[in-house]
Amino acid sequence: MHLHCPNCGETVARYRNPLLTVDLIISHAAGGIILIERKNPPFGWALPGGFVDYGESLEAAAAREAREETGLEPTNLKQFRAYSDPGRDPRHHTVTLVFTADAAGTPAAADDAAALGRFTLDALPRPLAFDHEQILADYRRFRDGGTLAGGRRSG
Repeated sequence: MHLHCPNCGETVARYRNPLLTVDLIISHAAGGIILIERKNPPFGWALPGGFVDYGESLEAAAAREAREETGLEPTNLKQFRAYSDPGRDPRHHTVTLVFTADAAGTPAAADDAAALGRFTLDALPRPLAFDHEQILADYRRFRDGGTLAGGRRSG
């Protein structure tokens, strides 16, 4: 597919690029992590997150998605790891940057979330959407001082 340059009118190639998303592992002050049950396909339980808007930083997108889907204001936002398997999202090729964050207050499902819950890593709901089972397994290893997928040392 080709496009036309808005300045000179020349035909230019259109390239398909992955879409950029953010996901959050939110540790709640009352214990556990926050997961949402997706209202839209693909269905299942998921980390709060979504697409990065044009002109938005990754950190701003993560904070916005947390507020929109959980009603929580994330604090102590830190980059965890990027995930880029082309099959991680059945709708598109996406790359996600996962953040960890803390939050307090009363979470409430909103936006794309049909429901919301606090879960321990030992009692996760099923099914988990996307590659979130792998992300949470990597997070558990990281938290416990082990290695991440691909042999990278955590800590």
